[in-house]
Amino acid sequence: MMEVSNNKKILLVEDDPNFGSILKDYLMMNDFDVTLAKNGMEGFEKFKKDTFDLCILDVMMPYKDGFTLAREIRDKNKEIPIIFLTAKTMKEDVLKGYKVGADDYLNKPFDSEVLLMKIKAIMQRKSSEVKAENTKFEFQIGKFNLNSKLRFLTFENDEPIKLSPKENELLKMLALYENDLMPREVALTKIWRDDNYFTSRSMDVYIAKLRKYLKPDENVEILNIHGEGFRLVIKNKDK
Repeated sequence: MMEVSNNKKILLVEDDPNFGSILKDYLMMNDFDVTLAKNGMEGFEKFKKDTFDLCILDVMMPYKDGFTLAREIRDKNKEIPIIFLTAKTMKEDVLKGYKVGADDYLNKPFDSEVLLMKIKAIMQRKSSEVKAENTKFEFQIGKFNLNSKLRFLTFENDEPIKLSPKENELLKMLALYENDLMPREVALTKIWRDDNYFTSRSMDVYIAKLRKYLKPDENVEILNIHGEGFRLVIKNKDK
């Protein structure tokens, strides 16, 4: 049975040469193809020249820190998983990491097997997420039909409403998370590419617009889960 790690390419950016080479060897022993860069500038150059499946970035580096590098990587590739390595345990750093699009975080020193498990879990999750997002474009939302390719939202036999690009992306994401929590920061980083006060307020405006569109079906509701995100609830239609 093929391991998820086979032929997967990892960009490892770590300024400690001893730790970097040990980690590279460990990952290569576990069938990953690893490119090691010793600082953020070199890391970005290597990222531009090749195609990678995952990035592992040290936060504290000379010339260019991990957060800056992650932003540059995210500008080029919005989907690639990023894991941060840090010697700090500050909550602000963790939040900052997630805001620039990190998928996970590990504090040094860490168990290399834990890193391996995280890599495999993230890669499996990402591949299934990307598959769903790229292949599914028709959604049944109660009595509504959403065609996210055409950006049409149609209620029963009425004329379709043409959604704006952000309305469409937000409703599609809610539909992918149907009856489950869609975390606020996930929507903000994927759709708005940033998670701050202004983008957050902007998302609230779009949620209000979507609620208005969906009002004709009383069984469809977008719930606000305070401080966490939103949930598209489709109630039992057999009433």
